[in-house]
Amino acid sequence: MTPTLVPHHPARDWAEIQERMLVPLYEAVYDRVGVGARSRLLGLGSGTGLALLMAAARGARVAGVDRDHARVELARERLPEDVPVATDAADVPVDDLPYDVITAFHATDGLLPELTALTRTAQSGTVVVLAGWGPPERCATEPVLRVADRLADRAPSVRADLDGLVAGAGLRPAGSGRVACPFGYADGASAVRGLLSTGAFDEAVRATELSQVEKEIEEALAPYVRADGTVWMPNVFRYVLARVR
Repeated sequence: MTPTLVPHHPARDWAEIQERMLVPLYEAVYDRVGVGARSRLLGLGSGTGLALLMAAARGARVAGVDRDHARVELARERLPEDVPVATDAADVPVDDLPYDVITAFHATDGLLPELTALTRTAQSGTVVVLAGWGPPERCATEPVLRVADRLADRAPSVRADLDGLVAGAGLRPAGSGRVACPFGYADGASAVRGLLSTGAFDEAVRATELSQVEKEIEEALAPYVRADGTVWMPNVFRYVLARVR
């Protein structure tokens, strides 16, 4: 693989390279929940807005929240002007139509306080969707992610306890599912940029330096580089459905 020569712009790399990898997850969830013209959807961790765009294309009224200011700015560029996107849920205007679907496609255990605050004011029956990585043995990206833990000198990252979040927020479980979301890249440089844009390697970069992290990622990607230079890593993501009591 060739070195990464393009300057890093994590938010834009997420928008242009990485975010599309989760389209199968977004589609599967929207199909199962029945997102459509009568839906009012709030996306937590809405990134640069692709999942919101897909819901809006189905006719849903959407809004988003993401703590990354750069991602929020890009989302505002790509979404219609009347779609509110903010870095804090308190800054998203609420009109006379309550949300009936709340999604967190990148759920972490740290989401619990925000999730609990939102669901306390949500109407009974509101659908909540939480999603994250599937079983490690079903995720080819797992060994690459472990590079971040080793370079940051930390214990292996623990996957979000989606069922624990449901219980902690006082929600009623309503099902779950798994979706294949392979990560495919045009070349090794794109793979490195895409993976760095996820935020999983931020602590490793601070602990060492960017060039070292890039080198280690490239080495970990070697088993997934195909003869034509493209990179292909099969992965499975899991989602859980719940309802506000």
